[in-house]
Amino acid sequence: MNVHLEEFLGTGRRKTSVARVRVAPGKGKMAINGKPFEEYCYEEVTQKIVFSPLEVSGMSGKVDIRIDVFGGGTRSQAGAIRLGIARALCAMDLHLRPALKKAGHLTRDGRKKERKKPGQPGARKRFQFSKR
Repeated sequence: MNVHLEEFLGTGRRKTSVARVRVAPGKGKMAINGKPFEEYCYEEVTQKIVFSPLEVSGMSGKVDIRIDVFGGGTRSQAGAIRLGIARALCAMDLHLRPALKKAGHLTRDGRKKERKKPGQPGARKRFQFSKR
């Protein structure tokens, strides 16, 4: 078990996804749920979402990241990971906070799926109306 002495924690949430992120100074290794980053995030869009806080802060290739994520879909998990990484980077170095905040990486996306209402087939959709 490779445990760093100086680990910084960050928790990210998006819809029903929760990501626990551990950031430590290193060579740029990233593992998600014990798998290599490229194997877990195989879509280019999700890779960009996850890497964006590292690029904004200029910490790409300078930190090792371990992530445990569960719940939700691939995009939702990517959003949770992004927030967790940004929070962990802020815990590591407060000088990164203004750049991350300006890019919007420290803001939690509060949108969730709206619940289905009774007497309707969905949250907003109505059953077909027939005048006659």
